[in-house]
Amino acid sequence: MSESADEAVHGHCDPRFAAVRTAFEENFRDRGELGAAVAVTVGGETVVDLWGGWADAARTRPWGRDTLVTVWSTTKGPVALCAHLLADRGLLDLDAPVAAYWPEFAAAGKEGVLVRHLLSHRAGLAGLREPHSFEELCDWGLTTARLAATEPWWEPGTRSGYHALTYGHLVGEVVRRVCGLRPGAFLRREVTGPLGIDFTVGLPKTEWDRAAELVPAPSPASTGSGERPTGAPQLPPLVLAAIANPAVGAAETGTPEWRSAEIPAANGHGTARAVAALYGIFAGRGSFRGDRVLSPEAVERLREGQGGCRDLVLGAGLGADTELGLGVWLSGPRGGYGPNPRAFGHDGFGGSCGLADPEAGVSLGYVMNRMGPRIADDPRKMALVEAVYAAL
Repeated sequence: MSESADEAVHGHCDPRFAAVRTAFEENFRDRGELGAAVAVTVGGETVVDLWGGWADAARTRPWGRDTLVTVWSTTKGPVALCAHLLADRGLLDLDAPVAAYWPEFAAAGKEGVLVRHLLSHRAGLAGLREPHSFEELCDWGLTTARLAATEPWWEPGTRSGYHALTYGHLVGEVVRRVCGLRPGAFLRREVTGPLGIDFTVGLPKTEWDRAAELVPAPSPASTGSGERPTGAPQLPPLVLAAIANPAVGAAETGTPEWRSAEIPAANGHGTARAVAALYGIFAGRGSFRGDRVLSPEAVERLREGQGGCRDLVLGAGLGADTELGLGVWLSGPRGGYGPNPRAFGHDGFGGSCGLADPEAGVSLGYVMNRMGPRIADDPRKMALVEAVYAAL
């Protein structure tokens, strides 16, 4: 960088959390960071709000306080929030068959698939069996119709298999059938609009100038949400369907098609501050800065473990058993979201992260534009998480 890490970092950091600033600076100096932001809340109060580096690969645009970036699967937490809001209001039964709300979904032996199976990646629909292009993924009606018609890859409810790109359309179509709005519009009406949270699914054209350019990982040897990895033809058909049908990567995120579409598994755009606020609703047991969004019972349902297993899609890359709640990954013994095994969150392809720990009252949002090659627990994210917990 033409600047030192100290000069590149801006914002506020409570002295108690000075180690987080140090870790953030080290990400630039030692871990290849290009542009990024991190925010941490404790009890709803922001204790860290830092940003720095560059919003583009050519290093012509500094990363600003309000720079937005695609956060990939970190979007899935806010999408799950939509479903839990409807369940909290008695409009959606998480134990009901999906077909009770979406009748066409009962095709191909899916009449017994429950809403909770969609939320926990256990529906057997991690990818489509027929070729599905990026342009087709951007077509909501076509994608949801194909998902409704297809047969599961495994017996629903028995195992998790990460629904990298299909998750948002599956959960989102149930949301739409219940309330008439897709997740992006529902989230804006019910949460981000009233609370002033700078996060959207897709990106309005008026905001395109604020968006950072995503830069692909130096070696895409493993993926988290769509880009074809090195050696992909040797992967099992299920894994290929989940992560490479279609193959979507950094190049697509700068296109008008990506920004204009609603792909709720992956194309959320926001600041670290916004991610920390959304996951802060969970950390506050449904309340954030005095605004009640969810009931405490709904947050407990969200992190209700659905059974540990070696994930059918990501298991080989993660190298360990993992456990999902109803829309989030549990920290568990792996400690991906800190030392509290009941903390939870969601990583995004390339490194971004949202974290919630209701016991500690902590939320974290981390966003960046240089993508890393890890499926989860990018070293930059983990350095920040470890620094937060060391300061508590």
